[in-house]
Amino acid sequence: MNHATVNHPKSTPPQIFKGIALFTPGGDLAYCIDIHKQARWHLHLCAALQENLGLLEPPHFLVPCYTATIDRWVDPQSQQVRTSAEVYPLVLRHQALLNAIFELGDLVWQPISQYLESCSPMVLASYREQFSQLWENHDLVIQVKKAEPQLQSFSVGQSYLSWAPTAPSPDTSGYVLRLFVSGHSAATERILQNLHQILEQFLHQPYTLKVIDVYKHPDQAEISQISATPTLVKVWPKPVRRIVGDLDDASMILRVLVDVAI
Repeated sequence: MNHATVNHPKSTPPQIFKGIALFTPGGDLAYCIDIHKQARWHLHLCAALQENLGLLEPPHFLVPCYTATIDRWVDPQSQQVRTSAEVYPLVLRHQALLNAIFELGDLVWQPISQYLESCSPMVLASYREQFSQLWENHDLVIQVKKAEPQLQSFSVGQSYLSWAPTAPSPDTSGYVLRLFVSGHSAATERILQNLHQILEQFLHQPYTLKVIDVYKHPDQAEISQISATPTLVKVWPKPVRRIVGDLDDASMILRVLVDVAI
């Protein structure tokens, strides 16, 4: 597949850098090369896809399912350059393109095998109607070179299973939610899909939704005092509130989260 570089010509990667690539289901690509390894690049890559594909909002749901990350550093003992290259299964087929943009030769990327609820076909398919451009191929390879400060705001709308929880800062905007479930099943996928639809349609605020399997992470369930599943917890903004059991009632969910009736 041939790709045309759009907006940002490719530059030669330095010897030591972190690279992040974000693909679309159709095969378009936005990526960055960060020598400082500090910026939150996923937000910028989503914004670049939004701008170039004419999307109504950034496609945050692509993270992490359609991402690949490479990290190159100098081993302090051997003084040799080391490389760690990881890719999610949905974009494993793009290894040749990843090696080309990061100038890695024939490097074999390591697939990330950990299951993520947000990467299930049912969840991803729920976004297809709203983001239909992402399922088309436009032969785009976009290198994003600069992380603008205004894009550092807390505006992620995604769900994930394994990332470590972080406490929101006092100036965090939007909502921080955690959904506790018991294993992966058709019922769990239905709950997650329904909850996404409610939040996207009625919340009208940026949010982060973390899905936690109590079987895999009993410590987090204990810390959060989870006695039954499913349980939806609003971590931020304060006060902390929760819904246990039925998550099909949009009016009840919004009343608990934002005191809004629909």
